[in-house]
Amino acid sequence: MAERLEIDALRALLAISAHGGVTRAAEHLALSQSAVSHKIRRLELALDCDLLARRPGGPLFTDAGQRLCDYARRITDLHDEALSALGKKPLTGAIRLGMTEDTTTSRIARILGRFTRLYPDVQVRTRTSQSLNVQRWLKAGELDVAVMQVFRHDVMPDDLILFEDTLHWVKSPEFPLDTSSPIPFLSFDNQCFYRQWGIGQGPHRFDSVLECPSATGIQSAVRSGLGVALLNGLHVTADMEVIDDVFPDPPRIAYVARTHLKRRNPAAIALINEIGKEVENTTPLQAAG
Repeated sequence: MAERLEIDALRALLAISAHGGVTRAAEHLALSQSAVSHKIRRLELALDCDLLARRPGGPLFTDAGQRLCDYARRITDLHDEALSALGKKPLTGAIRLGMTEDTTTSRIARILGRFTRLYPDVQVRTRTSQSLNVQRWLKAGELDVAVMQVFRHDVMPDDLILFEDTLHWVKSPEFPLDTSSPIPFLSFDNQCFYRQWGIGQGPHRFDSVLECPSATGIQSAVRSGLGVALLNGLHVTADMEVIDDVFPDPPRIAYVARTHLKRRNPAAIALINEIGKEVENTTPLQAAG
């Protein structure tokens, strides 16, 4: 069997999947559209099937194209792992990583697992806290890399955006909302930037009745009817009521990976690159919004 699937062509296919088309994939890869199209055409010739649907308004990929995307993720991961593991100059060093609690339960955990296999001589030390604390640690030079939430308008030029989400005011359907008196407010703690934004908005008075560092704890308190909360779409569930047209509309948020400007050592750069590959190889999560 003489046909081969070229790694660069598979990466082009994954870029099309991640960025929603050939044009944006070409921009991301710093290639011309014709160069990206040529790579896809070589894959199609090797497999003797169409990979892109090429129908306006229709799906991006054919069934075969979607199946190949699944293979391509596994192939490129194994390729990169072998290249790193068997390379002559193994990466060494240490990374101080800061994360928020909700990012530890996301695909970041899978990325860290793969990173430690790729670079067994790199030590990763992780701290978790609220986003404002993680930002403060990074600014003070106590971290090399931070994975955290920020408001979308606070994203920095060098940030790697993992995904975006929308904040919602929520309560239990059984909770009676009375805006004429102080409103029971549920928040993570005084370092919760949702809380700092929410309490300072509009004419309403809020009474902080619960501080809990866990998103699961806030969800449970909302369902129990203890008060109102600001939650991102990722954590809003069907048994909660989204409050519309009462409080100011919250700004969008973004989950980002950010490095310290003066601590971009090779190990930290390698971790950011691995996170970037995960974002590139999968459709960015868009939570309810």
